[in-house]
Amino acid sequence: MATTARETTRRTSYRVRAQSVEACNCRHGCNCQFGGFPNDGKCEFIIAYEVAEGRFGNVDLGGVRAVVAGKYPGAIHQGNGHVVLFIDEKATDEQVEAFATILSGKMGGMPWEALAGTIGRLEGPVRTPIDFRAEGQHAAIRAGNFLELVTTPLVNPVTGAINEVHITYPNGGFFWNDGSIVTTSSMRAEHGAFRLEWPERFAAVAEVNWTNAA
Repeated sequence: MATTARETTRRTSYRVRAQSVEACNCRHGCNCQFGGFPNDGKCEFIIAYEVAEGRFGNVDLGGVRAVVAGKYPGAIHQGNGHVVLFIDEKATDEQVEAFATILSGKMGGMPWEALAGTIGRLEGPVRTPIDFRAEGQHAAIRAGNFLELVTTPLVNPVTGAINEVHITYPNGGFFWNDGSIVTTSSMRAEHGAFRLEWPERFAAVAEVNWTNAA
């Protein structure tokens, strides 16, 4: 019998490897990566995921697409965040529940175990078509009519050449270990009272790996 996220009386093991595309309201470089606080006080972000391979118990998560959009009045670790979770309508009910359970932090594992306590208001999962395209430094994410995120490479203002910039964490980062740094040509989200829009800001494309295994 397949294990589903409803079986929360015990800890369900999971492993996920996914492509991520993230962007925020910080200027290029994102001071959160270095000093722990946003450039301009508040943190507003979009992080999109496409699962390359993963399982939650016996639920196969391969191919699941999801987007997390958030707004925090200060740094994320200071809490009181308003977060909306979008999951592709093509995902099965079991996949939606499993993925949402991982992101809830209830089953442990970083970064979601730490992030759970920072959320003051959570909306979703919102089921909607999600288009996820990422190739090198170029990415285009759309979640129905709610959200759009498009990234382009950083360009040297003197020569016009594309700059390839990475932020790496040799001992492991919070969200990812090696991020290819790009910029946003479009970054917007709207769902009810939730609204954000930040073009030409910090963005990163990376692989992420999550697990609650010891």
